[in-house]
Amino acid sequence: MKKLLIIGYTFPEPSTTAAGTRMMQLIDLFRSWEYHISFATTASTSERSADLSDLGVSIESIRLNDPSFDVYLSSQKPDIVLFDRFITEEQFGWRVTEQCPSALRILDTEDLHFLRKAREEAVRQQRNFTSEMLYTDTAKREIASILRCDLSLLISEAEIQLLIDQFKVPEQLLYYLPFMIDPLSTKERSELPNFDARTNFITIGNLKHAPNVDAIRYLKLQVWPEIRQQLPTANLYCYGAYAPQQIREFHNESDGFIIAGWAPSVSEVMSKARVCIAPLRFGAGLKGKLIDAMQYGTPSVTTPIGAEGLMGEMPFAGKIVASAQEIVAASVALYSSEKEWTTAQKNGFSILQKRFAKENFSEAIKKRITTLAENIQAHRITHFIGQILQHQSLQSTKYLSKWIEAKNKE
Repeated sequence: MKKLLIIGYTFPEPSTTAAGTRMMQLIDLFRSWEYHISFATTASTSERSADLSDLGVSIESIRLNDPSFDVYLSSQKPDIVLFDRFITEEQFGWRVTEQCPSALRILDTEDLHFLRKAREEAVRQQRNFTSEMLYTDTAKREIASILRCDLSLLISEAEIQLLIDQFKVPEQLLYYLPFMIDPLSTKERSELPNFDARTNFITIGNLKHAPNVDAIRYLKLQVWPEIRQQLPTANLYCYGAYAPQQIREFHNESDGFIIAGWAPSVSEVMSKARVCIAPLRFGAGLKGKLIDAMQYGTPSVTTPIGAEGLMGEMPFAGKIVASAQEIVAASVALYSSEKEWTTAQKNGFSILQKRFAKENFSEAIKKRITTLAENIQAHRITHFIGQILQHQSLQSTKYLSKWIEAKNKE
């Protein structure tokens, strides 16, 4: 049986984060290929962490800057090592190279961190975003990590194109693997509440995530008051775990602005709402909330950043607008027009089936990984710059880590 070692940045929380959902999809994928899976992480579990042991996944608690991980690696001898975000590759990649040189190294980027942070900085500075803002230290670190790995999984076609066009990353190092879902059947769709059975607006997202915090603040201060004025009986339910105090203080039932906390069942709260609002002013990757909205038949109003990578050339499952005034107008129109709402819902079902159905990706990624593993030496010679970066990173990171290790012993 082949072995997969996942080095996790955190324990996956699929009920609170899109990143957690993504990780569980990858685990399910490798389980379907009958890999023995180990999950190693420096993080601790939370009450909302997935129970990986129930899935037959071995769990290992590991420490930074500690040689015990070398012993663990040499005992495991994985065929594939999957790094959960570039930070874990920075921390442990050199040890994997030393202990398991023949193991296939795969990076799951989740989203491009440097793109998200550059967009966030543009919003903070109240500037228009330009490509020059991408050239940051975070970009250097993340792209170096991509070049060191044998393959990087990207969730958005837009991000692949950015890496190829803007940063000249070889296309052979990148692989498009979006969210992989099982769309609802025709019967299941017919059982969802219809337009008349739904009320209110919803927004949802992990509130440790800066784009979601900014979106709720933006809704509270610039968008919702105008929507409420035009739809005085409508409420907005803001769901999300880990809300900071500044967000909890926005709760005001008389204004219809409800900070509702964590939603144990996304399907339940999403299928009751008539419209999902996701006014994301920065971010990257694919937005799990919009995938969920399409899955449960809830049309959305979002921004170009929110919709990025979702629909290709297909019509969107709602409305894509930019300014606060446009968000208000689009939200009111979609909430009020059954015809527009029904069309948007059907668009969402079509997007999921054609662009995100698991069956469209599982065999293709298996073939790519198998072929790459069989030809790993030729692949690494072709992309020799990755070996150069691996060598330089290994030396610098290795000796910094050993210095920290020695200090810890003192």
